[in-house]
Amino acid sequence: MATLARLQARSWFVGNQYYFRNRVVDEFRKKENDAAVKIQSWFRGCRNRAYIRYLHRVATIIQKCWRSYLGKKQYRHLVKLAHYTMKMNLYNAMAVKIQRRWRGYRIRKYCFNYYYLKDYLKAVSETNDAIREALEEFAEMKEREEKKANLEKEEKQRDYQARKMHYLLSTKQ
Repeated sequence: MATLARLQARSWFVGNQYYFRNRVVDEFRKKENDAAVKIQSWFRGCRNRAYIRYLHRVATIIQKCWRSYLGKKQYRHLVKLAHYTMKMNLYNAMAVKIQRRWRGYRIRKYCFNYYYLKDYLKAVSETNDAIREALEEFAEMKEREEKKANLEKEEKQRDYQARKMHYLLSTKQ
């Protein structure tokens, strides 16, 4: 019995020792578990941050390609617009040149044609001379008619006076 009493006395110590060792093991296990969780969270964080960096790089590449496409499209549009503007300016300049030449030709041909004007002025002066001669002849003819009319009038007046005088003279005799 003494062994039993010794065993019973030791059982408290063994139970206490068992509890202490399990507690130390549990604390160590908890510490290891916390360390493992910390390592795992650090690793997952690193992995997630690396994935986010990867997504950021990929998004940057996509944005770069898209912006490059838009820039090239806008540049093509600007080049096309500049080409169209240059073409229209060239066509307008050519049209102005053609119009200028045509108007100069027309003015020289019809308005300021020296020989045509010379002939025209010669014809006008000949017509003027002919009209002046006709007017002078008409004026001379009028003048002759007036002189003739005046002479006839004077003749009539003399005849009248002579008849009047004749009656006066005949009565006096």
